[in-house]
Amino acid sequence: MSIDSRFSGFGLHRKTKGYKLAVTVGFKVRMFAIVGLLCLSTATVADIYKYEDRSGKLYFTDRPMEGNGYRLLWHSAAGQKKPSGSRIDTASSERNRHRYSPMIEEVANKVRLKPALLHAVISVESAYDPRALSRTGAKGLMQLMPGTAQRYGIYDSWDPKSNLTGGATYLRDLLIMFNNDLRLALAAYNAGENAVKKFGNRIPPYPETEAYVARVMTNYREYQSSGRFASLN
Repeated sequence: MSIDSRFSGFGLHRKTKGYKLAVTVGFKVRMFAIVGLLCLSTATVADIYKYEDRSGKLYFTDRPMEGNGYRLLWHSAAGQKKPSGSRIDTASSERNRHRYSPMIEEVANKVRLKPALLHAVISVESAYDPRALSRTGAKGLMQLMPGTAQRYGIYDSWDPKSNLTGGATYLRDLLIMFNNDLRLALAAYNAGENAVKKFGNRIPPYPETEAYVARVMTNYREYQSSGRFASLN
């Protein structure tokens, strides 16, 4: 649908797509009210572009045609892309666990962590999906955030071994930071070390973090007691 507004009055016309508003220069006094109405008239309109032709007539549209004579006049959050949500493949969890177990053990030995602990974290973080993506941008097996990946020199968080190395090293450093208190280290891995410090070196009272720590600890105890995964002495 389009809106074609001239000095003589207003008219509504159907078009293939997009909104277009044309006003004469003498009608500029009212144009901002018209543009405001145009922006509010539908949630699909995100951007309003302004164009003035040689005769002085002004055009407003949400879909500018080719050419560089258009200028962005108004932008709405309605046009911003909403997060697509998390992406995780739980159906392949068991297959991926077998696939990546040797790599997990290798990285665990390298950074001096128990493989059972890494398995416990990975099972909760990504269900062993190397392409897992959270709504906040955490990626891969260990759900590395971009800032953490950069901090540990991980340039490709989609690479399973790089992801494992970065996440495992970060977890080891958190254990050192919190005097080998595993629960605090896990809370910091989930919510960030500053959140743990903010609450006096206690698990932050965030439902997500509390549930996360409980789930990882449950898996870790189960893996250790069952001897399911190799463990370091």
